[in-house]
Amino acid sequence: MLAAFVIFTVMERKENKMEIERKFLIDWNEVTALGLPEVKSAQSWQGYLSAATPVVRIRRRDFADGHTDYILCIKGKGKLAREEIEKELTPQEFEALEGMLPIPMIHKDYHVYRLPDGHLLECSLVDGKFAYAEVEFESIEEAKAFQMPPFLHKDVTEDPYYSMSGYWKRKQITVSFEL
Repeated sequence: MLAAFVIFTVMERKENKMEIERKFLIDWNEVTALGLPEVKSAQSWQGYLSAATPVVRIRRRDFADGHTDYILCIKGKGKLAREEIEKELTPQEFEALEGMLPIPMIHKDYHVYRLPDGHLLECSLVDGKFAYAEVEFESIEEAKAFQMPPFLHKDVTEDPYYSMSGYWKRKQITVSFEL
């Protein structure tokens, strides 16, 4: 059933793009105190139907402006750059897929700020445990040329330990030991 749904989704995809982004560890309180202009914020939940390549994830975001989105996301191979396919789901499709998850979804406090150079800084506090930020780019050259502001503490773009699918795998092991 899931395979048929994914194949249908790829054929009827809403958006197919190359995602080019760098990921950084941050101090949540430091970044929120900077006073950067906030573009949007949401409470977000995501879970992984497959944490292997391709990564297949579902995400729900409840935005501060009152709207909610439900997204199926398929991510290809790569760290700095990889193909990403996203499709909007109905609440009913999302709930059906959520029911297939082996553990509770990851929660993120999500805020997007505008940097002085115009880039967007997407910040996430994950399960109240750690925080990271991502910056998306139009090209690999632009991503590599980006100069980290001092509040971005460590570039973890190429470190698989800091991928959200890696965190999901570790969380799944932890939850199974707790049962």
